[in-house]
Amino acid sequence: MSPRDITAYIFLALTWGSSFLVAIHAIHAFGWGATVAFRCLIAGVVLLAGARLAGRRLDFSFGFKPLVFVGLTTVVLQLVGLLYGLPLIGTAMSAIIVTTIPIFSMLVARIFGIEPITTGAALGIALGVVGVVMLVGFPSQPITTDFILGSLASLISTFSAAVGSVYVGHKLKDAGVIEITAGSFLVGGVVCLPLLFVVPIPAWPAPVDYLYLLILGAVMSGLTYVVYFALLSSIGPTRAVSVEFAVTGVAVLIGTLLLGETLSPLQIVGTAAIGLGCAMVLGLHKVTRAEAIAEHPGA
Repeated sequence: MSPRDITAYIFLALTWGSSFLVAIHAIHAFGWGATVAFRCLIAGVVLLAGARLAGRRLDFSFGFKPLVFVGLTTVVLQLVGLLYGLPLIGTAMSAIIVTTIPIFSMLVARIFGIEPITTGAALGIALGVVGVVMLVGFPSQPITTDFILGSLASLISTFSAAVGSVYVGHKLKDAGVIEITAGSFLVGGVVCLPLLFVVPIPAWPAPVDYLYLLILGAVMSGLTYVVYFALLSSIGPTRAVSVEFAVTGVAVLIGTLLLGETLSPLQIVGTAAIGLGCAMVLGLHKVTRAEAIAEHPGA
């Protein structure tokens, strides 16, 4: 990779890895419902404004229905599940579960007859499943109802992201990445606005809380996508998607050093199994540029 690619890779790893910590602050201030809705709207507006300032002509001729589907899967279900589960299971576990997206993507693609599963990829999927069982079934803390709900929500989040990514790769190969991302974020934000009535904002947020929310939407969702898309074109989707592993490493370090989170020995083994399984899947499965669009690892 060129120095520019390495810089982009490190930027994504650090930004998306630290997004879990920023998301925690935003959730405490706004609640997970408002955090999802406002984050999506901010990201969509920032991407559209950036495209306009750059003089880019956007093409939404592919229609509104695909944006609704992508918005519901890769934005609404993914972010709702992720941000609902994040306070319940912690930064480290949330980040580790996010790395299962490529595994679920291949499973979904196989179920719908889009991609075959090679022997190596099948072994990778099996390793990933074993890793998830170890991660969720043998935590360092007691297994409570909140822990189970948080784990299930996080797994639904990654599965939804996989469904959306396969749909984008199969149905929207020729659509622009900015159009898909900005449109799906805006759709997701509008759909999530009613969550403010279901999950009200707990208290009047402090000024710094608005800064956290702005950073989460504008930088950790909007700007990072621009960098990620450039990296996809430069080094290819398979190598670019591997940034998920670096993201997980950053998030786990943050959770351990700053938040005092711990993983049991079996969870550490499960994490290694998930990482190896994902590596096998990514190494043997030729991910297309469009499929990788919806596989963003940030919280």
